[in-house]
Amino acid sequence: MDDTKRAAHRATAQTVIKNLKRRNMEGYYCDTAAEAVELVCGMIPAGDSITWGGSVTFTESGMKAALEAGDWRLLDRTKAATPEEKREMWRDRSSADWFFMSTNALTIGGELVNIDGNGDRLALLVHGPAHVVVLVGMNKLVADVDSGIKRIRTTTCPLNASRLHTATPCETNGICGRCHAERCMCCETVITRHSRHDGRIKVVLIGEDLGY
Repeated sequence: MDDTKRAAHRATAQTVIKNLKRRNMEGYYCDTAAEAVELVCGMIPAGDSITWGGSVTFTESGMKAALEAGDWRLLDRTKAATPEEKREMWRDRSSADWFFMSTNALTIGGELVNIDGNGDRLALLVHGPAHVVVLVGMNKLVADVDSGIKRIRTTTCPLNASRLHTATPCETNGICGRCHAERCMCCETVITRHSRHDGRIKVVLIGEDLGY
């Protein structure tokens, strides 16, 4: 990344971090994903339980690999095979020490904008785990909530639909059809505008393009 873009990212990030603080969310900025991984891993005590929601950023950043190599108890929802195991896993994940996710969009004003299908990612953002870490590439910054929803419908959903093979209009046509298909990805919309819980939500801005 050239120095001009890096300086601009840093300046924008500081504005967002101030706005996150006003909303009782902690904000951090790292120039690179590697720096973000090091920062976050340094926050987590050994032995703590960790889980995560579906997130390309979580993998692309190297965060998932770092956690797998560390001294923590990982709760991976993909390891639950039977309905009974899935229910037990959900109980454990709901009370995890740490939950990792990205956000579909982040406003300059510090609001998290997310749309989801099953909703388990958003459920754990809203309530449950003691700490929530939101990893955000600078490509996900938007002007306001309406811009965030537009970004999700025009960029995020078509890419995720292609990745997950949902057979929804956003996969077959490449644009949101506001559908009611069996695997509709736009079932739940959550705007996080404030956190009641001090220190719970930590938003880590990363000066790279990450995720969708």
